Amino acid sequence: METTLRGVGVSHGVAIGEVRHMGTAVLEPPAKQIAAEEAEREQARARQAVDAVAADLVARGNLAGGEAQAVLEAQSLMAQDPELMADVDRRITAGSTAERAVYDAFAAYRELLAAAGEYLAGRVADLDDVRNRIVARLLGVPMPGVPDSDEPYVLVARDLAPADTALLDPALVLGFVTEEGGPTSHSAILARALGVPAVVALPGAVELAEGSLVAVDGSTGDVFVNPSEETRTRLEAAAAARVAALSSVSGPGATADGHMVPLLANVGGPADVPAAVEAGAEGVGLFRTEFLFLDDSKNAPSEKKQVEAYRQVLEAFPEGRVVVRVLDAGADKPLDFLTPADEPNPALGVRGLRTLLDHPEILRTQLTALAKAAEGLPVRLEVMAPMVADRADAKAFADACREAGLNAKYGAMVEIPSAALRARSILSEVEFLSLGTNDLAQYTFAADRQVGAVSRLQDPWQPALLDLVALSAEAAKAEGKSCGVCGEAASDPLLACVLTGLGVTSLSMGAASIPYVRATLAQYTLEQCERAAVAARATDSADEARAAARAVLSGE
Repeated sequence: METTLRGVGVSHGVAIGEVRHMGTAVLEPPAKQIAAEEAEREQARARQAVDAVAADLVARGNLAGGEAQAVLEAQSLMAQDPELMADVDRRITAGSTAERAVYDAFAAYRELLAAAGEYLAGRVADLDDVRNRIVARLLGVPMPGVPDSDEPYVLVARDLAPADTALLDPALVLGFVTEEGGPTSHSAILARALGVPAVVALPGAVELAEGSLVAVDGSTGDVFVNPSEETRTRLEAAAAARVAALSSVSGPGATADGHMVPLLANVGGPADVPAAVEAGAEGVGLFRTEFLFLDDSKNAPSEKKQVEAYRQVLEAFPEGRVVVRVLDAGADKPLDFLTPADEPNPALGVRGLRTLLDHPEILRTQLTALAKAAEGLPVRLEVMAPMVADRADAKAFADACREAGLNAKYGAMVEIPSAALRARSILSEVEFLSLGTNDLAQYTFAADRQVGAVSRLQDPWQPALLDLVALSAEAAKAEGKSCGVCGEAASDPLLACVLTGLGVTSLSMGAASIPYVRATLAQYTLEQCERAAVAARATDSADEARAAARAVLSGE
């Protein structure tokens, strides 16, 4: 009998296939005591395993490229965390085997982070994956991970670690479903980059029977277990219609009545550029520069290295617009040479622009490198600062841009509610705003973006979040300046229409989402988008907002 489950759709498309579960986590090692003379050998074993896993994660990142590379390199740093390794050594000295010491040290670290309420507490899948890989190597057993299969399947897991998601083969993995995670989790972001249909935060996902047939709708979040022939036909028809719609619309983003909405790409480095160009991106709306700094957590990259990397991206869009976010370090992206290791709550501490203002030489070098990279190119360079809280932050960043001789527009990211509430004040110092809806939702609702249990509060359809978007867009219009969205909200085609109706002037997303958003925008007039935005804001929940906007746009 057909049953329907509802999760959060995070990557468009329909997948119909048999369930295959992610390989099980490593079993808990036995609590065996060792003799004192064996401690040194066990400590060496632990260090070798950690180094091997860290190197493997970096290698996987190099193969995957793009956003996945930055995620996996951050995970590699997690594996080699000095405090963790010191704890492992202490436990081995006290009589634990290497594998037991690693298992217990990670467990203690996990509990400590959760109790402190840190941003990293939500990275459960990342942390557990590192532990499991190290323990598996020490035990000499196969790594947990994607199952072996000759036939295409739907992958089901409690959560997916970035190391697994980054190297999924779309020819075999039709789609995936997880019990945890949220719309802005690493797995969701990477799924969109791969173009694999995905549903996260699905209660009871791990209880789906191995080999059972499921139909996954990554647009709606519906998962049909043992779908009827009628349901399969309907979903396949809907998927075919979406594909047909994609091929029927090309060119710049615009509504049906010609209101232009530039569609830009989010990129994590030069490796992401080909996909963005192929998707018809009109430029880059969010160029994340962290990938350069994660290569070596102890030293900043040289100006020369930065110039070379930035120029590769700028040259790919000779007549387009490229918006570069300066280094966003701190919280889940710690760097030894920049970020303090002992902050009780780094998500609310010194991160983003705050870190750069504490280390002006790092910001100066980056801005100088961007200025040199853009020399002689017709590209429209724009540079923005993350985590701007108020006018003082905006002025400090603008001053730094001017001092570096940067011939570019400079702007501020709206990721903190205070920035949306005082947007006009901030715009008196900078030339544009860009809404990072992932962090803006996190800080508005006090809901960690990696914790599945609070994923409903991370839903970008939340009316309170739409209110903050509207405030920012209205302020920008009043000042005659632009206000874009570069958070994951822009990748939802229906929500893209609502954002346009709220007054947002550009939308930036993963390259795979651009054709879907372009095709959907082309179906509706600006006036319809504005009415949908009003209807969504008049509701009291994300589900109601989504339904209200859909009703307006469908003419119901």
